[in-house]
Amino acid sequence: MKPIALGVLLAMTLASASSAQTPGEKPVSIVLVHGAFVDASGWKPVYDILTRDGYEVLVVQNPTVTLQGDVEATRQVIARATKPVVLVGHSYGGAVITEAGTDPKVRSLVYLAAFAPDVGETVFELATRPTPGEPGAPLLPPSDGFLLVDPAKFPAAFAPDVDSATTRFMAASQVPWGLGAVQAKIAKAAWKDKPVSFMLTTRDHMVPPSTQRFLATRAKAKIVEIQSSHAVMLAHPSEVAELIESAAVEAR
Repeated sequence: MKPIALGVLLAMTLASASSAQTPGEKPVSIVLVHGAFVDASGWKPVYDILTRDGYEVLVVQNPTVTLQGDVEATRQVIARATKPVVLVGHSYGGAVITEAGTDPKVRSLVYLAAFAPDVGETVFELATRPTPGEPGAPLLPPSDGFLLVDPAKFPAAFAPDVDSATTRFMAASQVPWGLGAVQAKIAKAAWKDKPVSFMLTTRDHMVPPSTQRFLATRAKAKIVEIQSSHAVMLAHPSEVAELIESAAVEAR
């Protein structure tokens, strides 16, 4: 082989190697969006599993003051992802991904014990939907435009299957939920056009299981039921990660 041909071949080989995917690296990114009253730290057990399995995982820190503010925060994180995105929302985070998920970079949506409003709906409408025989979230009356869960009732309502020291801290460190998020109408619903997976928590005392089933069925979602409280990402991180990874494989 002539030296010049060998040089060309070597250059082509090096270029190919530099553009190839790193062994073990996954071809999609995962963006995690938390819900109301908590912050993004609740994703850590799920984050640890997904990153260990080779996924690029980005975590949104929602202000939860207004829906549009949270949608914008999520879009900024989606923009930082280096690959097509599987967008995951827990609880109120489902409303956020419903609108932010219209971004063309988003391949699929995963809802965890979440709200999935239709165009023109608010989380308030869905949260106050009649659910005979199912307990509702023990919210305190609005104060200065924000909502909180009754701290004394938070552990039992939000996460009775999570370590009590953790849930007591969660109750004490609540992030106020703005009425500008609760009462804002959805302008676009990504679940109408993109694949949807939904983890339905059958022991949920924050978002009633019947409401979850209604929303998941309406969105034509792949439904996975689990005997869990509302804080499924803390109570069952392995099962949550498994559902997200299943959606990621299908999104390739």
